[in-house]
Amino acid sequence: MNNDSFFESVERLAIELTEEKIPYQFIDSTSLRIQGVNGLVNKHEIILLIQWDLLEKVYHLYESFSPGEITRDRQKASFQFWRDGFLITVICQFNTTVKTDPYRISIPYKGVELWCHSLYAEIYLNDYTYSKEIHEYLLSKHDEMTSINKEAWNQNNYQALVNRFGLPEEAAMKIKENPRWRLHPFQKYLPDDVGSKKVLHLLGSNGVKGVSLALLGADVTIVDFSNENKVFATKLSESAGVSIQYIVSDALSVSEKITDSFDIVLMELGVLHYFIDLKPLANTIKQLLNINGRFILHEFHPISTKLITSNGKKHKVTGNYFDSSIHTQSIAFSKHLSEVDKTESQVVYQRRWTLGEVITTFSREGLFTEVLEEEPNHKLHDFGLPKTFTLVCKKI
Repeated sequence: MNNDSFFESVERLAIELTEEKIPYQFIDSTSLRIQGVNGLVNKHEIILLIQWDLLEKVYHLYESFSPGEITRDRQKASFQFWRDGFLITVICQFNTTVKTDPYRISIPYKGVELWCHSLYAEIYLNDYTYSKEIHEYLLSKHDEMTSINKEAWNQNNYQALVNRFGLPEEAAMKIKENPRWRLHPFQKYLPDDVGSKKVLHLLGSNGVKGVSLALLGADVTIVDFSNENKVFATKLSESAGVSIQYIVSDALSVSEKITDSFDIVLMELGVLHYFIDLKPLANTIKQLLNINGRFILHEFHPISTKLITSNGKKHKVTGNYFDSSIHTQSIAFSKHLSEVDKTESQVVYQRRWTLGEVITTFSREGLFTEVLEEEPNHKLHDFGLPKTFTLVCKKI
């Protein structure tokens, strides 16, 4: 059965159920196929979940297709019928509201909304049959997304860094005055003898944190996919009188270019959302760490990036904390550019993660969580709201 026939069938079902005001979502292999995952079995079956108290209504809706008897157990009920060469399986879960499933997403198809169970729910909430196929699909999408993001980060970024920090020579003088201050607030999780440690700053950007660590005596390697970041960081380290190694690479490919292992892997502020799948990132970090080495992640809190918008003293819950879609956004450094230097291609793609997804993924890949600190926003009108978090994991 070809893909066109499949989409025609799910489109027809979506239209019919929507017209009858019946909440639904395609699930299992059907939802994955709609979302682009290949290599699935059950290509002749379409599986959907409906609102539980509308089961009888749906059964009568498709009575002309001679559906089989409704089967029930304590948790769910279902029935099946054949249509256009597909076995349609209709399921309901008792006392469960379809519309409030946080992982229910809409996939547009020819002007029709196809409601599906997000593939992220399948790999982060369940031990799922198609985990391998999902991760392969996400890796291919990550490569596409990284290519676009890399192009954006290599346009006028050097000028933005100068506008923000001053010339590398000027920035180096300020960093040398108090290098530990540049590592706040996660510096308290660095060992006292950090000067004897090998540190990898993954997506280390402009080198400010890397140079600060090098000034404290650490052996520092930075990985980032921006050549312009490398130019600034190299001049910064030379001006500060320290040596760093800077490797231009996508984070997931860096293990092919590095043979060393590290005592500390650091990632910080506005980097995690560049990964469409956290599993390969966690696996890469584990490979790069020594036994008993530590991964330190300092990031923006998802409450501030996914849920709440602020305007002065006013806060509104405008987002969906569980939203797993990919967003486009102006690149971070664009606010440090003049209007003349801004370009249309300075847009990046981001996937914003929940705390649960982050901790679950790194734990499953063998990185033991030692600390999760949620840090408050220090602006008075944002009092009581988390702004950032620090996660410290140990390879055991």
